[in-house]
Amino acid sequence: MSHANIPQALLVLPRLRVQNANAISSPLTHGFPSVTAFTGLMWALERKLAQADVPLHLHAVGVVCHHHQEQVTQGYVRSFNLTRNPVDKDGSTAAIVEEGRIHLEITLVFTVSEKSATGVAPTLVQGAQEHRQQWADAAGRVLSQMRVAGGSLLPSRAGPGRRVRPWMELLPDDAQKRAEHFRAWRRQWLPGFALVGRDDLLAERLRTLQATDRQATLLDAWLHAARFNHQPVKPEEGKAQPADGKVLWEDPLRKRGSGWLVPIPVGYAALSARHAAGSVLNARDAAAPLRFVESIYSMGEWISPHRLTHLEQLLWQAEADEAKGLYRCRNGYQPATDAALDEEWDDDEDTYAYT
Repeated sequence: MSHANIPQALLVLPRLRVQNANAISSPLTHGFPSVTAFTGLMWALERKLAQADVPLHLHAVGVVCHHHQEQVTQGYVRSFNLTRNPVDKDGSTAAIVEEGRIHLEITLVFTVSEKSATGVAPTLVQGAQEHRQQWADAAGRVLSQMRVAGGSLLPSRAGPGRRVRPWMELLPDDAQKRAEHFRAWRRQWLPGFALVGRDDLLAERLRTLQATDRQATLLDAWLHAARFNHQPVKPEEGKAQPADGKVLWEDPLRKRGSGWLVPIPVGYAALSARHAAGSVLNARDAAAPLRFVESIYSMGEWISPHRLTHLEQLLWQAEADEAKGLYRCRNGYQPATDAALDEEWDDDEDTYAYT
């Protein structure tokens, strides 16, 4: 379904403090909740808003992290801080179920539209800013009673120049005005880092590996890109040579300034055919069809919001391909060229103060 002709608004829930969120995002990754946790939160929030008579449809979600504290032991090898459960009824020691927890301070950004009857002017457009603020406040109240990636929400902390009240603003139809508004909005998300998708880096790494090994697969490329691959390299021309005959070691594909790249899960791939509702024993929801799946992976990048040029670069949308059995999240980020970044900085050099 296309939403191009439907008036949309931006709903922002800023500076959410989440305690004990799930830090294990997939069987192979940890350190931040999965993107699917936030798309799932988006759908759950929409259902809760409908029950609260707030007729909003949520389309996409963006995540900006301002602070994180993973509950792990410090050191070269890190382990999760686990809880010791009470003894069993027979007095024996209860088994430890490994749980990864993380404390977060995040800002959630949603694009929304109004669920209005055919032929009725949307309140989102006709109503005043006060009405949109009421809907934003209602979204904040509803979310405060929900779990965010398995974590509990704590009251937000107000501070100088820190906007903690939810807000909603209409998205202009004109592309230039929308870009100008986005440049003002993104300042409110500093300091922080936004998670964006970098599928292009995974494809590039695969081409690099296949140049020397035609048998390399996407899994090989993902594992290679997920780690540092140090090797002896020759110093670049014009740079100082290592003293005492020392050899310079570095990752030639991940040099300084290449970005904060991370392996991330982006959805699920089907392992079985679709089973009818209620046909699988002990299913969580007996009223919904069921399909066994496994995680699929890609690369992501944490990037400062002031490096984003369009709202779509921040947002994640869910898509489903029933024929292929593919359920994954897509992000609209496209890396800008150095010239584009320089032009963006020159045009906005006086607007990067934290407000």
